[in-house]
Amino acid sequence: MLMGLYNYWIVVILMMIGLYIVIAHGNLIKKIVGLNIFQTSVFILYISIAKIDGDTAPILTEGVNHYSNPLPHVLILTAIVVCIATTALGLALAVRIKEAYGSAEEEDIQKKDNKEC
Repeated sequence: MLMGLYNYWIVVILMMIGLYIVIAHGNLIKKIVGLNIFQTSVFILYISIAKIDGDTAPILTEGVNHYSNPLPHVLILTAIVVCIATTALGLALAVRIKEAYGSAEEEDIQKKDNKEC
């Protein structure tokens, strides 16, 4: 029973890994990687939920009465594009922060900000 739901176990494990990386690490690049892992687990979750056993792709053929809904898959494609865009923006911001502060570590950035005040 539990092994039949292996894709949901993978989702939970990836979510926890991504969340841990975001919370535990102070490096901005590592945080972006953690967010990507978390987003990937959400993609897997939606695709797992969308699959229905016994249904086929929505292509009209004789003898087929049940079709899978293609909408979740289309939404995931859109989410992947958004993920790529947010990753690119995050990396660009991380590069600018590194140039401005000389470090990509949160503690170093906060120390330099506190000294300036």
